Amino acid sequence: MRIIFAGTPEFARIALTAIHKAGHTVAAVLTQPDRPAGRGMKLAPCAVKCEAQRLGLPVLQPEALKSAAIQAELREFDADAMVVAAYGLILPQTVLDLPHLGCLNIHASLLPRWRGAAPIHRAIQAGDAETGVTIMQMDAGLDTGAICLQQSLAIADDDTTGSLHDKLAELGGALIVRALTAASEHALCVRPQPDQGATYAAKVSKAEARLDFNLDAAQLARNIRAFNPAPGAFIGRQEMPVKIWRAHRLSMTGKPGMVLAANADGIVVACGRGALCVTELQTAGGKRLTAGLWLEGHRLLPGDAFGSIGNE
Repeated sequence: MRIIFAGTPEFARIALTAIHKAGHTVAAVLTQPDRPAGRGMKLAPCAVKCEAQRLGLPVLQPEALKSAAIQAELREFDADAMVVAAYGLILPQTVLDLPHLGCLNIHASLLPRWRGAAPIHRAIQAGDAETGVTIMQMDAGLDTGAICLQQSLAIADDDTTGSLHDKLAELGGALIVRALTAASEHALCVRPQPDQGATYAAKVSKAEARLDFNLDAAQLARNIRAFNPAPGAFIGRQEMPVKIWRAHRLSMTGKPGMVLAANADGIVVACGRGALCVTELQTAGGKRLTAGLWLEGHRLLPGDAFGSIGNE
């Protein structure tokens, strides 16, 4: 099939590689303009652009898709389908209508659950037992299009957004190849997506990654996994946070925020319900350390207020 591919981050890069490897013709790659990155804040290409250049594919980086000029350019590619994966720009109806078979989106959830920007984060945060990938026929709504293919994936107890992202990206690449193969054989079946059971995966803000020890320790442990690697759960001020990378729940009690134990096995902090055992953390400007190594450079005793770290 003749494809226009639209995507930006690593999640999309894996799908682009899979489509190209499967033998489909990628007529053009749409990706967002280069953005400042790194300490020097120099313009840097995204993962999809780097892969497209490696594969020798033409790359377009419009700021938006509303102009008649870019729409005319896309029309010239005469694509059978457009594949969209974490592109980051809104596709106007005129663009959705350009490919002969429409636009297929790779979405990292089992729609209609977790429509929106952060489905992986929200699935972990909510304690879902499973998630998956949906190949969806795009329409003008927010992840409301008809479902072409779905495949579920169990969420492991130690999955973070980072580890689950990688699993779902591989699954998404395999599933979109299956969908394109079925479409080329006129065998791609679609079904309307129900609104019943729909949930919204709002974009994650840095502010919500601050840990509140008045909450249930089980919820805090899920939040830590959900916000790993970004934005990173933290305590203290946002300007000088101590980031918490790994922790688990214990059945201990105490005043929320109070340190119950601090040793090589972890820093145990009382919560609104249960306690959180922190096993990996990072001071601003420092390295990620196990609790034991971190305690070698920080005095912390039972009875101290863990949540005030970074506020001095």
